Amino acid sequence: MQGAAFQFDPELFKPLIEQAVEAAMLKIENARATVSDRLCYSEPEAAAMLGLEPHQLRDERLRGRIKASSIVCRRIRYTRADLMDYLLSRPWSKDGSARTGSGELGKWERLNDRK
Repeated sequence: MQGAAFQFDPELFKPLIEQAVEAAMLKIENARATVSDRLCYSEPEAAAMLGLEPHQLRDERLRGRIKASSIVCRRIRYTRADLMDYLLSRPWSKDGSARTGSGELGKWERLNDRK
């Protein structure tokens, strides 16, 4: 049994493709509209977005593992890009080798490694 062979003019699909792309772009724009358009987040807000406690995020900042900005009265703020960069710099691996992101071990981790 042989399969059927069809030949189509590619120009016939152009309107269908344009319609599909337009629908996809509309979905993307609607999704972006639902995400907050704030420029920055406080430490407690940013920690909640990452699923951390504020003191854990503060410690990561003090270790230099996440970037942050200081605004009026030295209040710490995180941009969405800061949070995304932090997540992207810490990929999970089965052996745990990427746990610390930059590869630098903190004091506590170095002490534990000596045991």
